Amino acid sequence: MRDDHRELRLFLHLAQTLNFGRTSLDCHVSAATLTRTVQRLEADLGHRLFDRGPRGVSLTAEGHRFRAYAGQALELWRAYREEHPDPAELTGRLAVFATVTACQVLLPDLLAPFRAAHPQVRLDLRTGDAAAALARLDEGEVDVAVAGVPQRLPEPLVSRTVAVTDLVFVTARERGDGGLDGPFVLPHRGLVREAADRWFRRRGVRPVVAAEPDGHEGLLTLVALGCGTGVVPRLVLDHSAVRERVAVVPVDVPPEPFPIGLCVRRVDLRRPLVAALWSLAGGSA
Repeated sequence: MRDDHRELRLFLHLAQTLNFGRTSLDCHVSAATLTRTVQRLEADLGHRLFDRGPRGVSLTAEGHRFRAYAGQALELWRAYREEHPDPAELTGRLAVFATVTACQVLLPDLLAPFRAAHPQVRLDLRTGDAAAALARLDEGEVDVAVAGVPQRLPEPLVSRTVAVTDLVFVTARERGDGGLDGPFVLPHRGLVREAADRWFRRRGVRPVVAAEPDGHEGLLTLVALGCGTGVVPRLVLDHSAVRERVAVVPVDVPPEPFPIGLCVRRVDLRRPLVAALWSLAGGSA
């Protein structure tokens, strides 16, 4: 960033040393540059700031008044910059939580513009169960979460949609279309489990649950091993290493899709790192 306060800094240094040669040396400017800077300030203000006499350089009365102003101006600027640093100079650490699938599929495109704009920021990437994402964000363990967004987001949080995924029933490929007979492998908790439970209730079905793994990736492994029929986001299925070993079970009315969002704490939108990522993320709030 260009230093718009360079002239004030030079003036204050000279007001302290009262020695053109010393200020030129300390501030790495030529004597001619320093002299022109003082002359520009005096022309803008309409007053002399320094007197040069037999005993050396001294501040005029206006010089003393301007010294007080310049000091206050630079202090206010420093305080402002601490709260609102230049985006081009952002540094620090940004903790991001996402599932393994989201890390592989969504984060490269989502974080690339931020990384290009702010290469000095260290990204602290954490992975885990999708159902825990918003809780970890709300508790302050991470700064950002990429996660499924419920219909009612907790009030302290805001989200910006980055993808929408369907939910599909899947079963081991050798079982064919008989997967809806059960048993079922369902997520232990989270939005997918809630959507599956609603789907079963609407049909008056009480499913026989064979396993309740924490993560969608683990659920697909159990399905591929023939443990039962599962419900997973299509986004996870399409990028799973076991997708060739499972088959989608067609249903007349599938569970409702849900959005995946970039989620942050509302209060953190005032933080420069979070605000910078938020402004570069696509989608709708």
